[in-house]
Amino acid sequence: MVDLAIAEPVSTGPAHVAIIMDGNGRWAASRGLPRAAGHRAGVEAVRRTLEAAVKHGVSWLTLYAFSSENWRRPSDEIQALTGLLRRFVRSELSELGRNGVRLHVIGERNRFDADIQTALAEAEAATASNTKLNLVIALSYGARAEIVAAAQLAAKLAVAGKLDPDKLDEAYFANLLATAAMPDPDLILRTSGEQRLSNFLLWQSAYAEFVFTDVLWPDFGEAEFAQALAEFSRRERRFGARPS
Repeated sequence: MVDLAIAEPVSTGPAHVAIIMDGNGRWAASRGLPRAAGHRAGVEAVRRTLEAAVKHGVSWLTLYAFSSENWRRPSDEIQALTGLLRRFVRSELSELGRNGVRLHVIGERNRFDADIQTALAEAEAATASNTKLNLVIALSYGARAEIVAAAQLAAKLAVAGKLDPDKLDEAYFANLLATAAMPDPDLILRTSGEQRLSNFLLWQSAYAEFVFTDVLWPDFGEAEFAQALAEFSRRERRFGARPS
C-alpha cells in the first residue's frame, strides 16, 4: 500500500499536475504479455506517482484513467480495465484516504456498473475532509462532451430566465464545467512519446505547460516526475503578457 504519511512536501513546482497515462499496451506487447498485464503494471505507476506528487508539494494531481473513447476498445480489454478500477477503488482508495488524499471523480461515471459508481461516491465522501493531496480521476471523460454539456446547461439557464446571455463570460462558463471547483492544471504531462491532448481538459489547459516523455506509463516513477517538474521550473510563464 502507498504510505503518503512519511513524505516530506516541498513548496516549489506546479500546484496542479495532470497526466495522460499512456503506453500500457505497448509496454505489455514489448514483453510478450497481454494488454491486461500492462494495465496492472500501470496501477503500480499510479502508486509511485501519488507518492511523488506528495513529496514534491503538488496540491492537485489529475489522472486521465479512462477516456470516453476507451469504450470503443475490445470488450475483453474494457472488462479488464473496469475490473482493475473496481479493485483499485476497493483496496487502494481507502488506504489513500487514511493518508490525507481527497478523491474527486470527473466524467460519465454513470456508464460504469452500479457497484463501481457506489464505491466511487463512498470514497469521495469518506475523503472529503482530507487536505494533503487532491486526487482527480478522469473516468469515461471527454473534454468536448464536457464543454457541450456546459453549453447546454448555460442554454437551459438562459431559457429559464436565470442567465442573461450577455453576462455569460469565461469565469461563469468555467463554473459550469465538471472541474468548476478545481484550479486549472499548471503542467500537463503525457507518457509514451505521443504529443497530443486526446480530448483531455481542452478548456482547462489554455495556459498549461506541456511535457512529453518517451517513458511508457508502467515504467514511470518519481525520477520521471521530478524531471517534468524541473522542466516546468525552467519555463517562463507569461500568460500572454509581453516579456518584461
